[in-house]
Amino acid sequence: MGILLEAPVFTLEAALKAAEYGVNRLELCADFGEGGTTPSVGTFDFLKSELSIPIFVMIRPRGGDFIYSKEELKVMENDIRFLRNLGADGFVFGALDEVGQVNQDACQKLIYAAEGLPCTFHRAFDITVEKRLALESIIDCGFSRILTSGGENTVTLGMQNIKNFMTWAGNRIIIMPGGGSRPDHVLELKLLGNLKEVHASCKTFRLSKSRYNHPSVCLSTDQEAFNNVLTIDRYQVQEFLKVL
Repeated sequence: MGILLEAPVFTLEAALKAAEYGVNRLELCADFGEGGTTPSVGTFDFLKSELSIPIFVMIRPRGGDFIYSKEELKVMENDIRFLRNLGADGFVFGALDEVGQVNQDACQKLIYAAEGLPCTFHRAFDITVEKRLALESIIDCGFSRILTSGGENTVTLGMQNIKNFMTWAGNRIIIMPGGGSRPDHVLELKLLGNLKEVHASCKTFRLSKSRYNHPSVCLSTDQEAFNNVLTIDRYQVQEFLKVL
């Protein structure tokens, strides 16, 4: 088997096209501007009825930091149970404490709610203060993989760190590079011999079908994004699949 390509998708259109273009697994999210939050149950349920590829669901009740109140954690547990019962194939989440390390108690509660489904610790890992300690904590919690840009803003900047994480992890957990991933990153990381999965949005914007744009009112923080629709680019997916 080749290396798996996972795409984060934030719209129904992007999810359907990602599957059509050959993406192996979806990370279903809402709110691109916040880096991903929990998507609607209606969106997930529709996609499960239409697609055969696995769908992992982002569990994040809001944007901002990853320090959650007991009420927020209860909502996250509820979301996991509801989506698990609807057929979710896995979940994506992460919780930190006030000093920048993994909140193991919170994470273990969420993993327990998943009832054995695979869980990914997302890029909250990249803002932990001590990566090796965080990696060991994540392994101890029972996560299946870590999504990381190497503790930097992009995979390009964090490449050497990603290589280090893969060495530290060995076969105990999957290190999945993501965050500005490019096909040439895959070629470099494949040389290590233990690259199993890659996370790449392959995102693009298509023009809105609206023939009218209001000249001054914008209902988004990004006027350009508001006038267009977030989707996925077939060419970028194909380039990743070639190298994978």
